[in-house]
Amino acid sequence: MKRISDEQLKQLIEAALFVADAPMTARGLKDSVLAGFAVSIGRVNETLDELELDYRPRGVQLVRVGGGYRFQTLESLSPLLGNLWEERAPRYSRALLETLALIAYRQPITRGQIEKVRGVSISANIMRTLQDRGWIKVVGHKEVPGRPALYATTDAFLHYFCLDSLSSLPPLDEESALDALLSTGQIEAEPPVH
Repeated sequence: MKRISDEQLKQLIEAALFVADAPMTARGLKDSVLAGFAVSIGRVNETLDELELDYRPRGVQLVRVGGGYRFQTLESLSPLLGNLWEERAPRYSRALLETLALIAYRQPITRGQIEKVRGVSISANIMRTLQDRGWIKVVGHKEVPGRPALYATTDAFLHYFCLDSLSSLPPLDEESALDALLSTGQIEAEPPVH
């Protein structure tokens, strides 16, 4: 195995994270771009920590989401940078957002349990949209008559909402689950129809 200097290691990890199309873990880095080098996971983690510190005061930061690392812009700059793209944050119905919030906070959960909490039935379009976005998936079936599907969030949900893990969700006693999702600025609720 080849040796790599600390500076080269830092440059290679930085470059890999810039070009990666999804967050990368230390193990993912070691098994891909660093596969030909004699580098320990501990050394990769130390380099990630250094990069995180290097980027902290800058407009682009190295953040941990969904268990991996990616570069993203400073959250406070989002309103200013938003003018660079014509595409706006997608607008979703309140019903879809409430459904997603219930799945995120109470997973695994069945469709029937969601309907019981919400007090109304859920359209098939809502569940299909959430699955098409890759935010939820079926993780099993409840051992009751009919064996209803159990839904849970995915890594794509964590990545989209800039969460490292489900424990990063705001506690429900501080704000509602729906308000927590809306506060990320990644999505908007459609205005209510009068």
